[in-house]
Amino acid sequence: MRPLEGRSLEGRTVALLEARMGEEAAALVRKFGGTPYRVPAVREVDSTDEAGPFIDALLCGSLSVVIFLTGVGVSALLREAERRGCLEATLTALRLTTIVCRGPKPVAVLEQHRVPSHIVAAEPWTTRELLDALTPVDLEGKTVALVHYGEPNAVFAAALSARGALLEELSLYEWKLPDDVGPLQTLVRELVEGRLDAIAFTTQIQCRHLFRVAADLGLCERLAIALNNDAVVAAVGPVCADAIRVFGVMPRVVPVRPKMGPMIAALADYFHPE
Repeated sequence: MRPLEGRSLEGRTVALLEARMGEEAAALVRKFGGTPYRVPAVREVDSTDEAGPFIDALLCGSLSVVIFLTGVGVSALLREAERRGCLEATLTALRLTTIVCRGPKPVAVLEQHRVPSHIVAAEPWTTRELLDALTPVDLEGKTVALVHYGEPNAVFAAALSARGALLEELSLYEWKLPDDVGPLQTLVRELVEGRLDAIAFTTQIQCRHLFRVAADLGLCERLAIALNNDAVVAAVGPVCADAIRVFGVMPRVVPVRPKMGPMIAALADYFHPE
């Protein structure tokens, strides 16, 4: 990575759709001299109705493999276990299963509770890398628990079932639009009118929510045109970039490492290349 000198977002306003790590994203934009414009596009809503049977199955030792797609999913499971008064028992049961993680975030949460991760997908931590990491594992006839992110990963679930896994799926939170979509409506209009320099997407759901709001305003086509011609679009990684392309928009910035810091640095590189 090049040093900070020579890279700049000076005079650039960057729209940020990140909610949970919004302040961290804003700080990165400021670090490069830019002006962050925060408009959270996603609201995470707990959905723990399915957690009880899942925890019971885990405590009974009937799960052979547990797959975590996100750190948020791990945290939600452990919060629910604590609420039910069985956190230590749940942690002990997890230590007795084969733990699979899509990337470093679920690994980090589990490490805080001294739960080892046995299989971790390689960068850029997509479904493809996760399936590759699972290639040596015999899943035939094994009960495999899949803890989803804010929406079911149907492609990954189907691939596990095709390999003979007896799949138990769990969704502990859902991705929803913000209660007040007014700020997103304003963002769509400002993008269409060419008032912003860049927009950074850190998840695919942010893109879908932005275009859903644009559709309600009758501005989908104009938004796509603006994102291709005016505002520079940055995507945190290949999955996010593919979701943006679905709407006819070609991201101009996709970092080599699929993380927020490298994405903002790559955006600064785009505006001030060597």
